[in-house]
Amino acid sequence: MSKGFRFDVLAKAGYVARGVVFLLIAGLALFSGVAGGRPETKSALSTLLAQPFGRIWVGMIGLGLLGFVAWRLAQSLADSDGHGRDGKALVIRAALFGSAVTYLGLAGYALGHAIFLGGGSEGSGERGLAGWIMSQPFGSYLAIAVGAGLVIGGIVTVVKGITRKFERYVKIPDSKGIVTLICVYGLVARGAVFAITGIFFAYAGFRVDPQQAGSMGDALEWVRQLPFGSFLYIAVAAGLAAFGIYNLVEARYRVISGPSLAAAKRSIPLAGS
Repeated sequence: MSKGFRFDVLAKAGYVARGVVFLLIAGLALFSGVAGGRPETKSALSTLLAQPFGRIWVGMIGLGLLGFVAWRLAQSLADSDGHGRDGKALVIRAALFGSAVTYLGLAGYALGHAIFLGGGSEGSGERGLAGWIMSQPFGSYLAIAVGAGLVIGGIVTVVKGITRKFERYVKIPDSKGIVTLICVYGLVARGAVFAITGIFFAYAGFRVDPQQAGSMGDALEWVRQLPFGSFLYIAVAAGLAAFGIYNLVEARYRVISGPSLAAAKRSIPLAGS
């Protein structure tokens, strides 16, 4: 019981940390949309780092993101949400594992800048992650796989928002209220941006060039170049803020199942076969 409670707190702290990061990114994106600048993903943490007690706040976010990574690993490897083992479930769990890898990189960035003064702040996290992956054996293929996972995760997120499937795990008291609409809006916007980012990442793998891996800032810039791009840009940036709020809602209302219990449930059929 005690272990389950501690894991519950760990997972919810992760949702809070991710929510704060997305609210910061959205704020920078909306400001740059008005001022004409170009947002970068890591600018959110760098901006917070420059504030009073910034290293403490960024360090807390980094620790929270490690909690989120642990929760994503529980969802993907231990199947804490009970998706199962069929083809669709394995795709969802693979996307969750890709999310764990992504946030592990961001957590490392946050903690590195909180502990060691901020060098190496240039460049996007996606490019740094792509460079590390491509330095491994079969790295370009792995980069393509991670990019495909981000694309699939983005599509799944859009569908989850439109169909309101998130309500299976997020028990919002007023299911027809404004909070639910904000959650739907945030999920659709986040899914669209992450799918575009995943395409950039997979393309970097095809080209064997980490510099082709774009950040969320690159994805937003691509949106701005579409017809009616300025309006779409602001709508998507506001959607990222809505996604940040959605994460705070998850921290309050998300149903969290401990990985040990899920693993036990999964092992029972195997033992009897």
